Amino acid sequence: MKNNYWLIKEEPTKYSYNDLINDKKTVWDGVGNNLALKHIRKILKGDDLLYYHTGKEKSIIGIAKVIRGSYSDPNKDDKKFAVFDIKPVKKLTRSVTLKEIKSNIFFNDFDLVRIPRLSVMPVTKEYWSEIIKLSNKKYDV
Repeated sequence: MKNNYWLIKEEPTKYSYNDLINDKKTVWDGVGNNLALKHIRKILKGDDLLYYHTGKEKSIIGIAKVIRGSYSDPNKDDKKFAVFDIKPVKKLTRSVTLKEIKSNIFFNDFDLVRIPRLSVMPVTKEYWSEIIKLSNKKYDV
């Protein structure tokens, strides 16, 4: 069974990738956007995640893994809310900035560029591979 690829966003002052490393795992919750919730409902154990820092950083910082697929948020009465559990895999060799992604025509159809406020989104295998490749290259500003 092939795994899926996703990008999740968080404000680093709220919960950074380093916090995830320190905690070793967490429940990914607090998402209220309907499209993001639709994506969350498709997330399965074993899926891979790009961890994106919002705010001033605006960059993909690390890789995480889904350790429990989508389930109803136990802290909400409304079953429309879904959560999933993740663990850190590794920090990227170099963060890949939103500016860098936007300046690359390859990413023009990427939801990160097209729907900037979306907090959970699918990532194609091609986008995933290119982001990993970029994270291993020196970036000239």
